[in-house]
Amino acid sequence: MRSEAIRYLILPGWQGSPEEHWQSHWQRSLPGSVRVEQRDWFNPQRGDWVAALNQAIAADPRPATLVAHSLGCVTVAHWAQQAPRELLRRVRGALLVAPADVERPGCPEPLQNFAPIPRALLPFPSLLIGSDNDAAASATRAIELARDWGSEAVILGGAGHINVKSGHHHWEQGFAYLYRLQHRIEQQQRLQA
Repeated sequence: MRSEAIRYLILPGWQGSPEEHWQSHWQRSLPGSVRVEQRDWFNPQRGDWVAALNQAIAADPRPATLVAHSLGCVTVAHWAQQAPRELLRRVRGALLVAPADVERPGCPEPLQNFAPIPRALLPFPSLLIGSDNDAAASATRAIELARDWGSEAVILGGAGHINVKSGHHHWEQGFAYLYRLQHRIEQQQRLQA
């Protein structure tokens, strides 16, 4: 990525992202990247997860790009709804991969305290990547979340939950979506200049 002044905040979902997960690979590959650590990956509490993201953004004044997966995407939406303006301005954009629909029937109980999902537009550019066979969020639901959040949406064919189980280890092609997001960020910055 072009600027080392930018940092990448990696936000895993429920149960974290193991070493083989693309988020772990990206954390090792992207300069200036750091994982937002949660106190409890297995029994997530919305308030705790949002507070951890807030703390990670507040800890460093450099601009940040968020790279979220699954429950991490919903955490971003909750954080954006209540974050102070000063911290919102530090976020350049968000790559939201395979968001977890915590309102779906049969949603695992530990995730249900993240409902309802915020419906407000995100105050920064975002790109949402879903899949047409993700058990955590249907393609229709992913498109609906993207519309609510003001995200550009991409639905991949047969990609599952875009995690280790679905064969996404390094997910090198995912970098193309990160570049696409960065292009969108740059376009918005030019319009606002």
